[in-house]
Amino acid sequence: MKVVLTGGGSGGHFYPLVAVAQALHDEARRNHYIEPEIHYISDKSPDAGILFDNKMIFHKIGTGKMRIYFSPLNIIDWVRTFFAIFKALFVVFRIYPDVVFSKGGYAAFPTLFAARILRIPVIIHDSDSIPGRVNRWSGKFARKVAVTYPEASRFFKEDKVAWTGNPIRQQILQPGGDGAHEFLGLKDSIPTILILGGSQGAQFINDAVMEVLPELLEKFQVVHQTGEKNIKKTTGLLDVILSNKSLKTYYQPRPFLSDLETKMVAGVADIVITRAGSTLLEIAQWGIPAIVIPITESHGDHQRKNAFNYAHNTGSVVIEENNLTSSVLMEEIDRLFNNEKERDMIVKRSKEFARPQAAQMIADEIMKVIADHDK
Repeated sequence: MKVVLTGGGSGGHFYPLVAVAQALHDEARRNHYIEPEIHYISDKSPDAGILFDNKMIFHKIGTGKMRIYFSPLNIIDWVRTFFAIFKALFVVFRIYPDVVFSKGGYAAFPTLFAARILRIPVIIHDSDSIPGRVNRWSGKFARKVAVTYPEASRFFKEDKVAWTGNPIRQQILQPGGDGAHEFLGLKDSIPTILILGGSQGAQFINDAVMEVLPELLEKFQVVHQTGEKNIKKTTGLLDVILSNKSLKTYYQPRPFLSDLETKMVAGVADIVITRAGSTLLEIAQWGIPAIVIPITESHGDHQRKNAFNYAHNTGSVVIEENNLTSSVLMEEIDRLFNNEKERDMIVKRSKEFARPQAAQMIADEIMKVIADHDK
């Protein structure tokens, strides 16, 4: 039993693919199947350790970026994509998997093209309200299409689509419980704000937070995932921003959060401030009221559409970048925290919107396709 997983190398694609790999291994153990041979094809590997731990074999296929605007670089990228397709044909033919599962993105295109030529069954998943171009193309020949947002279903044939939610890795599926405050060095008597900027951090959010930080730390303690490239700038501003040095003990800037730190802080956070990527579905699973700040210039405006669809389904708050000031951010944090009834409503609706079995549902569908393929 061989499965190829493919998608862009960002965390928003990589970690859901890992969740599916975990579910496939669990499915094989539970039903006493032969252990699946799982291959991961992308333009880069975000975490070699996670690949090793989940028995995923990495194949690097660099490809060109698919721009929708004119650029001289398009010529170079067309050439890179052309050669990437030939490499993908060779790699996929050598593996000859029973099924290809794709998260989409331009990095998945060569592998999907190869699967199409080689008549290998394809299943795809889309994390956004508006599917990207690669998923809309591959959705025409995919056996099944899984979506995170029900609003994305209209872009595919009705009989192919399943609303699964977004696959979440086992390590962070459930928030931490007892001992979380002690583990993180937080006080259980002070409410906690979690700030997430995505896998790369978000300087726009970081800047707004730093402006309001003195006022914020008078009321809350903050765990702030800044991103690796932003941590030095963020920590370097603390002595300038915080005239009351004792407030520094209530602020924890981190370049990134480990799985265990993520799990623990999810168990104690009262409010989370976040971008509108795939992390939103983890937040829904954790049942934390969210303030969502979508990227304005995201491809296809997908972050903004994700944010408003997420708010529609969960009641969470959206602040667009052009409206984001330190005063607006502080007002929304105060308003949300002081309205217990609204927060309880968001928690309830978030958990109803979450799909904790997403990875398992997709793994089941992959196994069905493999069974049909073997007949």
